[in-house]
Amino acid sequence: MTTDDSFEGMAAGSPTRLTRAMTTALSTTGFGPQLRHWRTLRRVSQLDLAIRAETSQRYLSFLEQGRSKPGRTMVIRLAESLELSLRDRNTLLLAAGFAPVFPESDLAAPELAPVREAIGAVLDGHLPYPALVARPRGELVTANAAFDLFTEDVDPELLRAPINVLRLALHPDGVAPRVRNLPDWGRHIMDSLRGRSAHTPDPALDQLIAELSSYLPAPTPGPDHVGFAVPLHLRTPDGDLRLITTLTTFATATDVTIAELHLEAFLPADADSARILRLRAERHRSAP
Repeated sequence: MTTDDSFEGMAAGSPTRLTRAMTTALSTTGFGPQLRHWRTLRRVSQLDLAIRAETSQRYLSFLEQGRSKPGRTMVIRLAESLELSLRDRNTLLLAAGFAPVFPESDLAAPELAPVREAIGAVLDGHLPYPALVARPRGELVTANAAFDLFTEDVDPELLRAPINVLRLALHPDGVAPRVRNLPDWGRHIMDSLRGRSAHTPDPALDQLIAELSSYLPAPTPGPDHVGFAVPLHLRTPDGDLRLITTLTTFATATDVTIAELHLEAFLPADADSARILRLRAERHRSAP
């Protein structure tokens, strides 16, 4: 498999499209119920949301009851105040009778060439350490050459496009048998996914969470367990690695596709891990 800056996970299609196809089904519930749903999910009172959106609680109540119709600017302001994703902001606009304002572009589109080049430069710059770009449910978009650390000795079925890096990581035929701290590391991943699902409900993500949970043994935290910082302890032919991860999102993106990507970079947690990763990179460079 070749993943080195290939963007193989990108779907082909028209260069730019709006998210109408993915959001129309939700819009049938109406603007008022959707607004109330998001406010309740965020645990924000009408008064607090009104203050954030610079409007009155009375007006907000009328919106939720369907007694008033919002303008487009107000819909966007409420969506921002509720910290909705760009996709969900488009959905709320549709529910209020407005066209989506945030495009959803094909990553292979010519106009996103600068973005692809920038992502490729970041991935290359992270070598000799592994780094990847994925979509919210774990679908791999691209990765640097050091990503082969996670493809060694795994079932080829798990490497069929589109590769899901979460499934690859936790599946019994994937990376999991080489993870020495699988219960704790797996729990760390699952807690992160459950938090994401709670913030932005997604039935497909919930199904993936149920699947991945079935692969994991019960965690047995020891006295030194720190739940928010669980390094990956990975066995390799060159020796054990201890890796910490960083997650980067494109927070200021105005395109749905870009906003939903995240870049995950792995860093050595000790000198031995750094040495092993450099050794692997040198071996790759010298290979014919």
